[in-house]
Amino acid sequence: MKKRDSKFIKVTASLMCTAILFACSNGEDKATPTNDSLAKAESLSTIGNQDIASVISEKVTYSDEDLYSKWDNATSIKLDGSSASFEGDGGVVIDGNIITIRTSGVYTISGKLDDGQIIVDAEDEGAVRLILNGAEINSSSSSPVYVKKAEKTIVSLEEGTENLLTDGEKYVYEDSEEDEPSAALFSKGNLTINGSGKLVIRGNYNDGIASKDELKITGGTIEIEAVDDGVIGRDLLAVKEGNISIKAGGDGMKSTNDEDTSKAVIAIEGGTFNITAANDGIQAETSLLVADGNFTVSSGGGSPESIATKEESKQAPGETSTSTASSATETESTKGLKAAVEVAIGGGSFNLNSSDDAIHSNNSITITGGDIKVASGDDGIHADTSILTKGGNINITKSYEGMESKTITIADGKIHVKASDDGINIGGGNDGSGMDMAQTDAEDNLLSINGGYVYVDSDGDGLDSNGSISMTDGTVIVSGPTNGGNGTLDYDQSFEMSGGFLIGAGSSGMAQAISEESTQNGIMMTYSETQSAGTLLHLEDSEGNTVATVAPEKDYQSVVISSPELTKDASYTLYTGGTSTGTESDGLFEDGDYQDGTKVVEFTISDAVTWVNESGVTEAGSTGGGPGVEPGVGRGEGKGGMFADLNEETREKVQSIMEKERSGTITSEEAQQQLADLGVEMPQGRGMQEQNQ
Repeated sequence: MKKRDSKFIKVTASLMCTAILFACSNGEDKATPTNDSLAKAESLSTIGNQDIASVISEKVTYSDEDLYSKWDNATSIKLDGSSASFEGDGGVVIDGNIITIRTSGVYTISGKLDDGQIIVDAEDEGAVRLILNGAEINSSSSSPVYVKKAEKTIVSLEEGTENLLTDGEKYVYEDSEEDEPSAALFSKGNLTINGSGKLVIRGNYNDGIASKDELKITGGTIEIEAVDDGVIGRDLLAVKEGNISIKAGGDGMKSTNDEDTSKAVIAIEGGTFNITAANDGIQAETSLLVADGNFTVSSGGGSPESIATKEESKQAPGETSTSTASSATETESTKGLKAAVEVAIGGGSFNLNSSDDAIHSNNSITITGGDIKVASGDDGIHADTSILTKGGNINITKSYEGMESKTITIADGKIHVKASDDGINIGGGNDGSGMDMAQTDAEDNLLSINGGYVYVDSDGDGLDSNGSISMTDGTVIVSGPTNGGNGTLDYDQSFEMSGGFLIGAGSSGMAQAISEESTQNGIMMTYSETQSAGTLLHLEDSEGNTVATVAPEKDYQSVVISSPELTKDASYTLYTGGTSTGTESDGLFEDGDYQDGTKVVEFTISDAVTWVNESGVTEAGSTGGGPGVEPGVGRGEGKGGMFADLNEETREKVQSIMEKERSGTITSEEAQQQLADLGVEMPQGRGMQEQNQ
């Protein structure tokens, strides 16, 4: 979505269109531009060019006692309803239903405590190991297990056992100013959970598990229901292995230290996570680092059934949107994965369903691997500063905008995006073009595609940069938009194409081609009439070699193609209809034979961008926006724009009409009539009435 300051606004129109793009590596050496853009992207990330698993190993260390081991010479604590007994040499004090452990050592706990508490208050140094061996502990007024003082506490879940911790809805504190403990399993010091048994926690007062220091999980099956947060590690939350299920009225998992930037990391090396959270699924105060694991995360009730379109977000004051998109307040965040500094994903399987952004960082996001499936009520992936993909399989099935940041660098990976607004947006800032549409300085705004495979299906702009676009390698396929007020490509400054393969099919009203500064050739084909969805488009050279064969999934009127196979001074023929025996993926046919098509136009490549219609080669700007448009202005007013010949007074009136149409105070039909009253006729392929037919 555009946030630029422009005298003229895009005409809102609904032209059914299709865009399908194909791209492939041409094998040429593009090391310099690729490495420059990649190096810049890595410099914006705290991960840089490091392997994410290696970064985790530097930040998190596990001692032998963090991993489960067999035990002996343990003090045995047996719970019996309203009281308890113990055997062994450990320091245990029993006062009715309160059992206090006063020294380090190994303690086994079994039986049931109807309404009581285990308190760890060790007077010596050393680790306290609590082995839950079929224990059920209930407390109506405090934390069932409260680690008040210990150098380190390990909670081991004995194999083959199920253990239950339940607290009440209200805690009673000795001092009314106190707010600790605040979780069913609460520790003021370092806490580790290991073993292969099961732990069920019902946090009726506040949180499920909380550590005021470091929390590590290296095994076990953990099921948590909490009225607020599920799992909290203030300084560190690290998971090496385990099966964790969380239903939380607040955040699912989180780190909370906002005073030390070297802490509050969430580091996950493996495990299975099933998280349903009213707020954020997993939220790190600094960095969220994931090397592996299986994640199913639903936040804020999941993505809405319908998401506001660009037009719905431009309603007149007082109107109520029919969209059920996220309406989270400033104090309520409902994101899937979230970090203040960095989200870094190196592997794993993710199924994220969020009412707000599915993956969000206030700074940067780095993805080097993993299988990521996203359904979002806002952005699929959003970073305020930068997004870098170097691998992985990313499938954004539902979003307002698919990917958004100030800079996005795609070095590798397979990306599919479905968006109700822009597919990939370069805007940046704090949710720069989310529903608030804040503007940012476009000087450094850049979408850089250096490899990989990208498919975009958008109702708004396909690739949208409030700055520039650069492509040196890779494959890009853009499908849509059908709305004449949007374009397959939309950039303010330049789109320099030096390698790769690009195909986009969509509406013609605001269509842009690549820039004239490109070193790889491209064409912009504009039809006099809308082409039906599924109609094959075939481009071949003078010797019959295929450049591209596509069957756009939406209606389309313009097609932009850039390929290493497009050579200056060579002749090409464009066909429509017919059939192909090739293998189809995302509308693109590979291999196979094309036959029975109808010849549309034959032309010769003359410049970096060749503008074509059914009659042959035409001039830039006569088939839509493009290189002739001045950077930073609306495409209706630049050189070659649709209103370039109007005098200043008429242009101002046109501006006013289009702004009213944009804000929703008048309809597209009313805007068209008012333009006609001024004697302004929309050019062919851009008229609002025509595009609404």
